[in-house]
Amino acid sequence: MLDNQTRNTAAELLWQAETGRAPLRPLRESFPAADVVDAYEIQLINIRRRLDQGGRVYGHKVGLSSPVMQQMMGVDEPDYGHLLDSMVLSESTPIRCADYCSPRIEVEIAYVLGQTLPGEGCTEADVIAATEYVAPALELIDSRITDWQIGLVDTIADNASSAGVLLGACRGNPRDLDLADIEAVLFEDGTEITRGNTAAVLGNPTTAVAWLARTVATFGVQLEAGHVILPGSCTRAVDVHPGAVFRADFAGLGTVTATFE
Repeated sequence: MLDNQTRNTAAELLWQAETGRAPLRPLRESFPAADVVDAYEIQLINIRRRLDQGGRVYGHKVGLSSPVMQQMMGVDEPDYGHLLDSMVLSESTPIRCADYCSPRIEVEIAYVLGQTLPGEGCTEADVIAATEYVAPALELIDSRITDWQIGLVDTIADNASSAGVLLGACRGNPRDLDLADIEAVLFEDGTEITRGNTAAVLGNPTTAVAWLARTVATFGVQLEAGHVILPGSCTRAVDVHPGAVFRADFAGLGTVTATFE
């Protein structure tokens, strides 16, 4: 466990790494006493800093939602991070790789809430009832830790490696889709590079959203109407580079495209 001064020091290091595009050594090495509680507090220090500068919470994301990633990190539940309005990307605007340290993309479906979710006791049925629509999405992730040498403390403190979110134009009614069984294929410059199924996300991405609502409620936070929620990737993360064009196709839900420069 770290004291408040040390948490602030760690948060400042991450802030400088992000704003200066200069990754740093893993926090778990620099601050070996840090635990998961410290990591979330470090995350919140920098989120509050963004909000104080005029930023707005756009939504939340779930990380480590696949059994493979949980096993890799030695945990038995996901983690989460914040999505801010400054992270919103567009299909029509190329994304500058130079604005990030080591960017990657993940393939997800996005839940856009029409109603605020309950916290404690939130169920999958609550999530479906509160979701206005789902959309095909790409999440841009980035690590402010050198070469993605992350452990659990590192990624949580680093806002779950959040960097951007891009939603496709298609809108799906969550009550008309089997959200636990949507096939997704990712293409780079027209060539398939990976594929997956939403079942990879805790068996059902709706389960991940309900978990998130219950978890953030313990910190006095609610997932509010209008928020975009990313439940986790149904494929492996893919490195991006200038000039690449990625398209994710979701069976029954449409496509989303990201162009990098």
